[in-house]
Amino acid sequence: MDAALPSDATEHDDVVPPALADLLAALGPGDPQPVGRFRVDVATDTWWWSDEVYEMHGFAPGEVVPTTALVLSHKHPEDRERVASELAQAARTGEPFGSMHRIVDATGRTRTLAVAAQGRRLDGGAPWAAVVGYFVDLTTAHEEAARREATASIRAADASRSVIEQAKGVLMTAFAMGPDDAFELLRRRSNDANVPVRELARRLVAGVVDGSVTGTGTVDDVARRRIDRLLAGEGADGERSRGALE
Repeated sequence: MDAALPSDATEHDDVVPPALADLLAALGPGDPQPVGRFRVDVATDTWWWSDEVYEMHGFAPGEVVPTTALVLSHKHPEDRERVASELAQAARTGEPFGSMHRIVDATGRTRTLAVAAQGRRLDGGAPWAAVVGYFVDLTTAHEEAARREATASIRAADASRSVIEQAKGVLMTAFAMGPDDAFELLRRRSNDANVPVRELARRLVAGVVDGSVTGTGTVDDVARRRIDRLLAGEGADGERSRGALE
C-alpha cells in the first residue's frame, strides 16, 4: 500500500482547524510543541504522515507504512476505542473534532498527543472522502505539568505535617505529655469539633503565635519556665542532666 495519498498529500494546508488553533492558543507562550500533519483516504485506508508524526510514533520518517490498524495499535489501550470512534465520526460527518489521548510508541514510551482533524473532499470525490488533521505532541508539557502538580502536593503535605508537628509541640509543652499523646489529643478534639486535624493544628499554632490563646503571645509562665530549664540542660523537675554537668 502506498504511504502517501494521491494528488495534494504533501501540500501544506492553508487553514488550521479551529480545534487545533484553540489548543495551541491554550498552550500559551513557552517552548513550541512538536506538530505533525496526517491524512487518511477513508475508502482505501491509505494514510500519509509528515515526518513529525513518524517521530512521535517512534519511527524514522518512511520506516513503516501507516494504516488505520497500525495507528490504532499504538493508541493506549484505555484510549483506543475512543480515538477509533472519533476518526469514524469524522469520516461519516466531516465534522471537526479535537481531543487528547495517549499512545505507546515503537520504543515503548507512553506519549500524550492532542489531535485536531476534520473531513475533506479529495479530487472531487465523495464528501468526506478523507480525514485530515494534526497531531501535537504534548508529552513534555504533560510531564512538566504532572511534576508541578506532584511538587505542589508534596509541598502541601510537608506544610500539613509541619503545622501538625508544631501543634503537637504546643500541646506537649502545655500539658507535659509525649508526642503520641499530643497527637491523640489533637485527633480527638478534631473529631469532636468536626474540623480536619490540619486545620485545627493551624488554628492552634496561629493562636499561640498571635496571642489569641494566652493573651500574651507566648506560652504561660509555667510552660516557659519548664522550657527554660530544658534549654539550660535541666530536667523538667529542675535537676541538671548528666550531659550538662560533664
